[in-house]
Amino acid sequence: MAALPESKPTPMMAQYLALREEAGDALLFYRMGDFFELFFEDARTAAAVLDIALTTRGEHGGAPIPMCGVPVHSAEGYLARLIKAGCRVAIAEQVETPGEAKERAKREGTPSSKALVGRAIVRLVTAGTLTEEALLEPRRANMLAALAELRGAIGVAAVDVSTGAMVLEECTPENLGAVLARLAPSEVVVPEDWAPKDLGVPEDAILRPRTGFASDAGVARLCAVHGVATLDAFGTFTRAMLGAAGGLIAYLDHVGRGSLPLLLPPVARSSAGTMAMDAATRGSLEILESAQGGRAGSLIGAVDRCVTGAGSRLLAEDLSAPLLDTAMIEARLALVQFWRDRPIERASLRDALRSIPDLGRALGRVVAGRGSPRDLGQLRDGLTEAARLHHWLAGAPDAPALLVDVVGKLTGHGALTDGLARALVPSPPTERGSGGFIADGYDASLDELRGASGDARRAIAAMEARYREETGINSLKIRHNGVLGYFIEVSARHADRLMAADSGFTHRQTMKDAVRFNSLTLHAEATRIAEAGGHALACEEAHFETLVAAVVDAREIIAQTAAALARLDVGAGNAERAGEADWCRPQVLDEACLEITAGRHPVVEAALARTGERFVANDCALAPDNRLWLIGGPNMGGKSTFLRQNALIVLLAQAGCFVPASTARIGLVDRLFSRVGAADNLARGRSTFMVEMVETAAILAQATPRSFVILDEVGRGTSTYDGLALAWAVAEAVHSQIACRCLFATHYHELARLAETCEALSLHHVRAREWQGDLVLLHELAKGPADRSYGLAVARLAGVPANVVARAKAVLTKLEATREATGGIAAGLGDLPLFANLRDPEPTPPAGPEHQLAEALKAADLDALTPREALDLLYEWKRALPR
Repeated sequence: MAALPESKPTPMMAQYLALREEAGDALLFYRMGDFFELFFEDARTAAAVLDIALTTRGEHGGAPIPMCGVPVHSAEGYLARLIKAGCRVAIAEQVETPGEAKERAKREGTPSSKALVGRAIVRLVTAGTLTEEALLEPRRANMLAALAELRGAIGVAAVDVSTGAMVLEECTPENLGAVLARLAPSEVVVPEDWAPKDLGVPEDAILRPRTGFASDAGVARLCAVHGVATLDAFGTFTRAMLGAAGGLIAYLDHVGRGSLPLLLPPVARSSAGTMAMDAATRGSLEILESAQGGRAGSLIGAVDRCVTGAGSRLLAEDLSAPLLDTAMIEARLALVQFWRDRPIERASLRDALRSIPDLGRALGRVVAGRGSPRDLGQLRDGLTEAARLHHWLAGAPDAPALLVDVVGKLTGHGALTDGLARALVPSPPTERGSGGFIADGYDASLDELRGASGDARRAIAAMEARYREETGINSLKIRHNGVLGYFIEVSARHADRLMAADSGFTHRQTMKDAVRFNSLTLHAEATRIAEAGGHALACEEAHFETLVAAVVDAREIIAQTAAALARLDVGAGNAERAGEADWCRPQVLDEACLEITAGRHPVVEAALARTGERFVANDCALAPDNRLWLIGGPNMGGKSTFLRQNALIVLLAQAGCFVPASTARIGLVDRLFSRVGAADNLARGRSTFMVEMVETAAILAQATPRSFVILDEVGRGTSTYDGLALAWAVAEAVHSQIACRCLFATHYHELARLAETCEALSLHHVRAREWQGDLVLLHELAKGPADRSYGLAVARLAGVPANVVARAKAVLTKLEATREATGGIAAGLGDLPLFANLRDPEPTPPAGPEHQLAEALKAADLDALTPREALDLLYEWKRALPR
């Protein structure tokens, strides 16, 4: 941020500049009355982002001060736009009333007329620390992550501040990119001397003091937050995990200015418990977001049938971290099967869930001190409905174990819900400043205060009628505003009657068409109303704090109920999706197989269904003796779709979802790799081919025999010879060194010769036919190599001009004739030893004449040769050289 001009500021500007310095790189929202004002560069930035007017106010350093502002009552919408634009915002609120400011001025010996209301930064609003309903996407978690490095291990602490769910894990530096890709945090916090570079950490990571990331500080902070002396009850955490947790809590304390949000007990996550996927794979498979951005066209967009935001967030978590434990996978599948078999009960459950508020986020706002009466009402209504679901589902026949566990967490809130039901009105307001949220009959003293206020208002109405009769002014009214309070108003032409000294009225204000007065009787009634109203508001505020305290005390059990409702929603939603398109329950096994009958791509199938078209299903059968499929065929024939659909079926199965297929037997996959499609990464100076090679290198370095790899057109971004050589070597490495399950699509027909030397490789192609000059893409997979690539037919189908296609055909004919004469560019590759048999990194010298002469020279005994013999030997070697 540009330096502010130097001059002696006014008291208000001095206060602003001090707060501006404290805000650091955040924009400062400076509260002035009913507006948040921004000045200097903050104003310029905010005006550009928010598209609001940029004005000036006064001068500083001899120059006008740029200024803009937003109303306090609508600030959330503006905050959302600023956060989305990558800004951070510091909120500076008034922390004392004008009366308190005057009292302070008296104590300090300052004239009370110059007393400036005290202000302080009460909160930093950042992308990862949002809790407000208006600033969050209902169906997407908002993660904040902190990293700590300790003796070569990376600790990761992640929390969704809106719900308080915290997870701690540890990974190697090489796997950090995959962990961050899974978490997709809105913000990442690291120590200011963060050493590991280029590990997938975003360039805009927040730097915080190293002292906050000490493991012992992490233990102390976690114990303090949860009120325990030891963390043993929560699980076993490594030092790196605890260091990350310490840094995370220290950052939350910093942005909250000493007020922490809801933090549930930490859960240790083992990286060995979930399928690993790097950022490139997640982007290629479009799991949570399509290539165009947003849910439309993504996997979750095609799968999600949840009726609550919490359910959608849990489904996203399931899809981001597929399981490696067959028992846990089967538990989720059994829950889906239970609801799949009961469509009527499923519909009733979904109707009930649809009416339940987002308990997790309402709880988060209440615990963070940003809750409203409406949040308390949501907790009351949601917990009451959860108890009703418990009564309905408890003891359900043939209930799977996961359902029994979930239903058991839906109850236990009777005292809390009873208290909230008695205390709150049926539909509490979103603001508590005006009161009106505590129900009649809950507190007798509050009822009395409300009665007194009501009596006073009725007295004022009677007074208005009496004044009209006494003065003869039928248009006389008693009005109220925030500045004058209650006042008597008459038109200007009747004002003289009330101006008389003995009228009993006191002049207060003259307007253009009206004059305003006061009276002793009105003042007394107004005072009575104000006192009663103020006491009533204070009483309601006290009740609100008591209710909030009760919710905070029960926060962990409420969070468990919220999580249980989300799991119910995911199970029923997955059953709904399976029923829509007849998806099957997969068998997940601990063996190296992948047997899918009539598999489909869920996103493509859904898109075709909207246009009335049918998706062509295909089988896939990989086994230890047939684990690498080499797939050829024309562009647009469905190779990439086939690759992706099988990867997505594996992912869905291990996430505990039914899959788009007739049958599916899936061996557990520890790591999923997708190198399908690439684009330039200009920001990092990488071409398409470089991106492709980086992703391929990651696969060759990290894949294991239990992994599943899909590769599409490896080597296409360079020359034909280089590309074929790389594709050949990569295919051999996957087959002979990694020995994992792999689908490999290619246009290099020459790779078919690998089937002669790779015993676990089989050839397949997508079928296409030319009919009366037109290309018909059948989208069917068949055994055997592709007979041709149909490249020219695809070009014609794409609209390439006929003369260009004709010229290309002539060139192709010439090239094919040359290939037939020379044996093609793969001539001799059949004699090349397998990848695994290559031991000597140095190339073997060719056995030509030069090599033979070199060997003869080595063998010659030069000391025994006479001059004549040496000369004859030179002539002999010369004759042996090619002319």
